Amino acid sequence: MTDDSGEPFRFETRSIHAGQEPDRETGALMTPIHANSTYEQDAPGEDRGYEYSRTANPTRTDLEANLASLEDGDYGRAFSSGMGAINTLLNLLEAGDHVVTGDDIYGGTYRIFREVYEDYDLSFSFVDTRDLAAVEEAMRPETELVFLETPTNPLMRITDVEGAADLADEYGALCAVDNTFATPYLQRPLELGADVSVQSLTKYLGGHSDVVGGALLTDDADLDERIGFYQNSVGATPGPHDCFLVLRGTKTLPVRMDRHCENARAIADWLDDHPAVSAVHYPGLESHPQHDLAAEQMDDFGGMLSFELDATLEEASDVVSNTEVFTLAESLGGVESLIEQPAAMTHASIPREERLEAGLTDGLIRASVGIEHVDDLIEDLDQAMDAAGLG
Repeated sequence: MTDDSGEPFRFETRSIHAGQEPDRETGALMTPIHANSTYEQDAPGEDRGYEYSRTANPTRTDLEANLASLEDGDYGRAFSSGMGAINTLLNLLEAGDHVVTGDDIYGGTYRIFREVYEDYDLSFSFVDTRDLAAVEEAMRPETELVFLETPTNPLMRITDVEGAADLADEYGALCAVDNTFATPYLQRPLELGADVSVQSLTKYLGGHSDVVGGALLTDDADLDERIGFYQNSVGATPGPHDCFLVLRGTKTLPVRMDRHCENARAIADWLDDHPAVSAVHYPGLESHPQHDLAAEQMDDFGGMLSFELDATLEEASDVVSNTEVFTLAESLGGVESLIEQPAAMTHASIPREERLEAGLTDGLIRASVGIEHVDDLIEDLDQAMDAAGLG
């Protein structure tokens, strides 16, 4: 989406307008929900751009164009969930291929790698992707994909996307980045050299905890065509109402993310001074070991943080069970604040020995900081830790 001089409009403008025009027939300002499964054809094989909604739907087309614009990509494909998007990315690979990925990735991603695709003769190396030497050491002739999260879930580790993308390119592999925590408002992996940006639309882009979706974004036409083939063939596509809800969410993404970031910074500072907290994982803290890299490749530091308590699994469980403003729940990125215990929830599928080796301790707590008043959020955490005997 560009102005008369050919320059792209700024992010805030594109978030509201990219991919969308008022409805030609009615003038409706919001994208209509095209609740159709099939479409009239002028003659056999002569459709008007749409024939069957698994293949394409007008509401989904608008969403995909909007998302591609926000990621500064040329192409976008939407899916019925973030895992549906990741599954489609893996469909691009063949038996015998190898993937290099992080050692503290989201538990659902770990599960599909280890418990689904290893059965189809894909192999995976889990390494600390902060260390590009470790990434390079894990590369093999059969490596076809480097899959990154940055910031990671839940330890908020930062990977040098440009460096990792260069390594992937050197070995002839694709580089994909799960950009869910940062969102395209804060980080655009395609600009940093990645081939694919992965989004869980369920999170910040939807923003209201009322829709599940995913997306793959790229600026490579051939790659997009391959992704589109599997999108249609496998059929993990979102319905038009889901697409409408995400389009509603992207319109307010910039203002929401500004508040998420502001609140998370304040809470991270408060936690950093709390006597029961042994570590705070938030890239906006100057004490974060990769603060400078995060500042270089992100526009702000996001609304996600995690912290470690000098506590047992049970004591940490008491903290997350006693909050009143923070809701104990999985997922993230909604306007409301959520809190969870990775060891017992989002990362429970990872064997404990592997989890501890990756730094996912029993006392680790992850928070999705919402847009409530920050003083209420801090007071809530304070009383929950008091209730657990950790005040």
